[in-house]
Amino acid sequence: MSNSMKDLEDISRHIRATLVEMSHKGRAAHLGSALSCVDILVALYWRRLKIDPQNIDAPDRDRFILSKGHGASALYATLAYRNIIPMALLETYCQEGSKLEEHPGPRNIKGVEAATGSLGHGLSLGLGMALAGKIQNHSYQVFILLSDGECNEGSVWEAAMFAPAKGLNEVCVIVDFNKWQATGRSCEVMGLQPLAEKWQAFGWDTRQVNGHDMNELVNVLSQLPDNPEKPVAIIAHTVKGKGVSFMEDDNNWHYRIPSEEELKLAKMELGI
Repeated sequence: MSNSMKDLEDISRHIRATLVEMSHKGRAAHLGSALSCVDILVALYWRRLKIDPQNIDAPDRDRFILSKGHGASALYATLAYRNIIPMALLETYCQEGSKLEEHPGPRNIKGVEAATGSLGHGLSLGLGMALAGKIQNHSYQVFILLSDGECNEGSVWEAAMFAPAKGLNEVCVIVDFNKWQATGRSCEVMGLQPLAEKWQAFGWDTRQVNGHDMNELVNVLSQLPDNPEKPVAIIAHTVKGKGVSFMEDDNNWHYRIPSEEELKLAKMELGI
């Protein structure tokens, strides 16, 4: 795909404005968590994932799992901007009877591989898909986006031991390391650091990137898979609420819903 870095950054900006509007209209929380992972999703869906929007269930498609299911609005908006689901569907987010639930379900819309949101399950699901692909001689890769707070879960580290033991080099974990979880700073709630070194010690080929630098994201993703023996863990340093100054690094936006005035201010900042 030939989108320039500026094109990708513009897509991120438009998606962020859409997310603020979705949160406002749907009266739905988790906006800060959705905003922090937008650039990662754009880099994946426009430059890395082997998918066909017209044949999204093709057997050899790459798989993407949003393990941090509370960021579902970011995935929905990405699927819409990538022409996988209708843009008009975003208007129904979190409305009565909508297919776009606050956490994603796998059979509601195209492009959602698994039900997530009960944190700590997405990595195990992704590893199962990768192992199945290896057994069936498929060539797809599996990308799993985790939150940093999700790395509190023991099931994450059980899965982290399983992947290198089975040589699942088709797997890439990306940790949206925005330094917050529901009730406080991630590294104060649990002893999370040194996060990159922990993944490395568990047998993963580990890299760290600025999760809002499109060049860095595209470059690191374009190199994968580059190790025949190890899965990859990318620690993406991000900012919760990224793109809207009065939301950035403010954990109140884990649950707060923007008012009409805040929606206008956010759109103005984003140039929409």
